[in-house]
Parts: sequence; C-alpha cells; structure tokens
Amino acid sequence: TLSHDLTIEILRGLSVKDLLRFKCVSKLWCSSIDDPYFIKLHLSHSLKTNTNHSLILRRWGYDFLSVNYDSLKTTQIINPPLTNSPIKILGSCNGLLALIDDKDRIFLWNPSTRKSQVLPSTEIVFSSTSISSAPSTYYGFGYEPISDDYKLVRIQSHGNNDEYFHSEAKVYSLRSNCWRRIKDVCFYLKFNREFGFLANNALHWMVFKTPQSDNRNLVGFNLGSEEFRFLELPDFCLDKLFWFGIKAMGGDLCLTATYREINNVVVDVWIMKEYGVKQSWIKSISWNEPHNISDSPVAAPLAFSKNGNKVLFNIAYKWCNLVKRGGKFVWYDLGSQRVENVGNRQIPTSFDVDLFVDS
Repeated sequence: TLSHDLTIEILRGLSVKDLLRFKCVSKLWCSSIDDPYFIKLHLSHSLKTNTNHSLILRRWGYDFLSVNYDSLKTTQIINPPLTNSPIKILGSCNGLLALIDDKDRIFLWNPSTRKSQVLPSTEIVFSSTSISSAPSTYYGFGYEPISDDYKLVRIQSHGNNDEYFHSEAKVYSLRSNCWRRIKDVCFYLKFNREFGFLANNALHWMVFKTPQSDNRNLVGFNLGSEEFRFLELPDFCLDKLFWFGIKAMGGDLCLTATYREINNVVVDVWIMKEYGVKQSWIKSISWNEPHNISDSPVAAPLAFSKNGNKVLFNIAYKWCNLVKRGGKFVWYDLGSQRVENVGNRQIPTSFDVDLFVDS
C-alpha cells in the first residue's frame, strides 16, 4: 500500500496520456489528477526536467503533426477543433495553443486533453474612415504567474504615416473570459500579421519606431504590468548582409544572425543573460553551414536537449528576401560544436513549428 503523497510523486512524472487513463482507477485518483495543485505540479516537473515535450508541426491549414521531442522519430497526426477552416498557431504556452482561423475566430486548444474553448469575439473600430490600406495585426499569447492567468494580446494599426496612423491594443484574460482595451502603442506595424513570443514574462515583437524607418526594433509587453518597453539588440558588424530573428530559448531572449561568407553560411546565436540589459548579450553559438544551394538557410533555435548538451534548430530557407517555412531539423552539439541532421521521413518538407509541453 502506497501513501497518497508517494502516489502523487509517481504520477507527476507520467505522461498526460497515461494520467487521463488512470483517472479511471478510482475516485481518489480522478479527483487528485484533476486537482489544480497536481496540474501545476505536473507542469512544473515537466518544465524543470525537460520531459513530456513535443513539436507541433503545421503542414497545411488543417494538417497538424505531433513529433516526440526526445527521439524526433515518433510522429502522430492530431486533429484540431474547427477543422473546416484553415488554422494558424498564434502561440504556445504551458500545453495550450492559441489558434486563429481564416474568419479571425480565436480559440484555445489543449492537444493533450483534446479540449478547446472559443474566445469571445472582439472588433477593433478606428475613428478614421479615410484609411483604405489593410490593417496590421500582431498577436501574442502567454501566462502571467502572479495573477495565475493566461493572456492573449492583440495589436492592430492602420496607416503608414503620423497623420493617418491609428492603433488599438487589447488584452484577453482567460480568468475573466473577456477583452479589454489598454494604452495605445507607441510604435508602428508594417507587416500584415505577426505572432509574438514569450520570454521573461513578456511578449515580444519586432516593430518600427517611425513609419519611415527601415530598422526593426525589439519591443516587449510585460504581462504583469501590461506596459510596453523597447529592448536594445547587440551590436553587429553592419558591413555584412545578414538575416536575424528573435525567439525565446530556455526562457531567455535569443537572437540568431545568419550571413554569408565566401563558401559558407555563418550562424551566430546570441542570448540575453540579464533581461533588458544590452551588455548581457552573449554569443553562445557560432557555426559554418556549407553553402552549395541557391537559396540561403535561416536557422532558428527551438530548445535544448533533455540533458542540455545539444540545441535543436529548425532550418528554413530564404529566397528573394522572403523566409520560407521550415524544411528540416538539426542538432547542434555544444561540446563538439558539430551539426547532426535529424532523419525522419514522416516529417514534411515544409512546415511551421512550435514547441509544446503536454499538460
């Protein structure tokens, strides 16, 4: 006979698939597994031990594939809700995916439990009727631990100059299940749609400080204070033509710069060790990718391996200044500084990818 505490200690290390089955063992197990304390305990254990992780690949509008993160060999087709409409992933956080369809309906989905919730609709109305250009809409999804709330941020703007520029920012709270407007943004959005990423309890996007600027700036939105702030990027050798992208890895801001040398493509990865401090940017990875193809590879780090000795990269390709969808995965060994290709014929040749933790 095991004590209840020891039973909970064992259950917290299991997969969600097993836990859903074990709810049928007894009423005590069912109530224990459904208890909010155990749900947080299980999630915390998965995040600390880097277990129960997978990759969610979106091949086409309706087609989702789950890839086991530990082996990258096991794949499973998963069917999202509202499959009669093409779907894109707005963000992934603690086992929840924020999705949007082509009719701008937004919903939260837990692929592990197959449960979903449609968010209430919200309209953004601008005061000016003279604007004919299509609006720019940026989204971000994350968790705020102090209020124990999941929040979805939606920023929309019209116009490309100061005279006709209008913006509106709203935050959806899962706890209150409603949208509310916050202070308007102090920057410009030039792309049709962008999805932010979560790091250091803040959502981040690349934006422009002025409508005439060609230089993108990193802005963060603190989910607790609900304030925007600009963050400085590391200094680069600007005489080189390069592509750079900002992501989160291991909870920190991560910048990847990809540029071409004579016979190689160089990939540099910078990590901000102290959030908000420019001087804390450190170049942690640099490798040369043989360049024998017509278009340029663009590498984006996804996460550390379970033992922390490797980093998984998603390789996309750039053609005519446009970044295509991902084409393959590689492991970068931090010790030997070698790159290892991941072979899995079930992984499609073109996809969008998000890191996911079962919860």
